[in-house]
Amino acid sequence: MTAARDDGGRRPATERAHAVGRARSSGRARSSGLSHASARAVAYDCEVVVVGGGLVGLATAHALRAARPGVEVMVLEKEPAPARHQSGRNSGVIHSGVYYRPGSLKARFAVRGAARMVAFCAEHGIPHAVTGKLIVATEERELPRLRELARRAGRNGVPVTELGPDGIAEYEPHVRGIAALRVETTGLADFPAVARRLAASAGEVWCGARVVAVQQRPGVGVAVKLVEHGADGADGADGKGDGNGADGGRGRVLRARMLVNAAGLHADRVARLAGDEPGVRIVPFRGEFHRLRPEAAPLVRGLVYPVPDPAFPFLGVHLTAGLDGEVHLGPNAVLALAREGYDWRTVRPADAAATLAYPGVWRMARRHWRAGALELRRSLSRRAFATAVRRLLPEADDADLLPAPAGVRAQAVLPDGTLADDFRITEGPHAVHVLNAPSPAATACLPIGEEIAARVLRRLDSPA
Repeated sequence: MTAARDDGGRRPATERAHAVGRARSSGRARSSGLSHASARAVAYDCEVVVVGGGLVGLATAHALRAARPGVEVMVLEKEPAPARHQSGRNSGVIHSGVYYRPGSLKARFAVRGAARMVAFCAEHGIPHAVTGKLIVATEERELPRLRELARRAGRNGVPVTELGPDGIAEYEPHVRGIAALRVETTGLADFPAVARRLAASAGEVWCGARVVAVQQRPGVGVAVKLVEHGADGADGADGKGDGNGADGGRGRVLRARMLVNAAGLHADRVARLAGDEPGVRIVPFRGEFHRLRPEAAPLVRGLVYPVPDPAFPFLGVHLTAGLDGEVHLGPNAVLALAREGYDWRTVRPADAAATLAYPGVWRMARRHWRAGALELRRSLSRRAFATAVRRLLPEADDADLLPAPAGVRAQAVLPDGTLADDFRITEGPHAVHVLNAPSPAATACLPIGEEIAARVLRRLDSPA
């Protein structure tokens, strides 16, 4: 197990690991509102344990310690380092909040989060840029949806400018479209660097620690059993192992007053381990990217998006000129055969069987089979993927597309087949569960973390 150093001058996690299971001060337990009997009976290893070392989990720990500097927080991350999944495998875009339903958590947190993320990056010297983006209609039938996006942007407080073909050409000379929205507040950030900076102020971050059991005791707290793994990542993002931690390693139990479940691709499983019914199933969708070969990269100056289908929570194949100088194309979205299935070769039978046994998946498939078939075709055929790119960038040739790393989106699906379209945060007796936090969660991680921290602190301060 590895650990990130705590900025507060407390012992590093490797030293404190020897203290796990030892008695803590009963005075701290009494301050939580627990009874004197409970205080004498329970030895807490920390006040809050956060499961998941992605941006949402780290931002929650950061927010807890900012709001209450003395609070003891432990972040458990099963991988050898933070941000190995959704947080570190995305297009790096700071979203403005144009797309999301007015009044939703996504809309409110994305707008606030975009400004906060830019400020955070500037404060800590993290690479970022506010580039703006174009949302481009290429056909007449897309114009009503583009106008609706403009209205939605206004209601969300996001300024946009409507453009015609000449206006598009001023920003992106090689992009074809009949109308567009220019969104100035969209940008780019090095999200893995953001995660590293958050980890430095998150308390103790224990890597190689997979949660295998959780017990909530109402009025007392939570016990979390974890299995430690080495720092080689053998049970990590490569898709090996069974995904639930029952594959060896040294066991340990941590006791805390509250648990935050920010486990991303495994959030529903952690909720069930804690005895709380999530009401949704996490379905993994792989987002596959290509990149333009260097000779073709000058065809794209900034960020160019198609007009999205409002019935589908994916934004379609878009063009992203990144901070690294490369132009990424994508993603498409296909059902992954493992929770961490970053390619077709990665198949985890238990994951695939659980996904296919869920009635919501089949109801979703009946509802979206046409869109799913197109996504699958683009996954299996570079020519089909290039055709989608040429809707926006006619000069792109099949040979201009090179492979790029994929990501996996943790999409919550309801039993009726509905794709959850907003962030979903629920609570148990001593737990807060983040059950749906795909894009724009990276953008919005700071306000999401503050929302979760506020819920946790209210629970810590309330009588048992």
